Amino acid sequence: MKVWKYGDDINTDMLFPGKYTYTCATAEEIRPHLLEDLDPRFAAEVQPGDLVVAGKNFGCGSSREQPVVGLKAAGVQAILAKSFARIFYRSAINQGLLLIEAPEAVEAYREGDAIELDATGGVIRVAGKPYSFPVLPADILAICEAGGLLEYTRAKLEARR
Repeated sequence: MKVWKYGDDINTDMLFPGKYTYTCATAEEIRPHLLEDLDPRFAAEVQPGDLVVAGKNFGCGSSREQPVVGLKAAGVQAILAKSFARIFYRSAINQGLLLIEAPEAVEAYREGDAIELDATGGVIRVAGKPYSFPVLPADILAICEAGGLLEYTRAKLEARR
């Protein structure tokens, strides 16, 4: 697992350039353009299970869903940030992308540190040191585990039949 570290106020245009909004509709079309203006290596090198660590207000800007769709399609395990823009946070839940607000863990992280994430237990270990964060509600964790709100809802409906 690789950790990709970024700063504060990473907006949706930095995550997925707005110039592609009307030309890239599928995850496969979105993925090659992820972070291309912020970190040109990201789209080519990100691997399933990687983590993104960022500062405050991650995902600010427009309400486009392409950044979340692309990050999820790239296999990003979770984004750990000091804070998230609310509309990005909701979009991430809808797509099943796990977001963790843990400012102390972000501050503690240094390039090359190992990170272990226990989302159900509310603990992140940075270089072996534990940092707690509020445990996410069970339904949000279930949506993320199902792969998104649509898949979660389908499974719930199937279980009722």
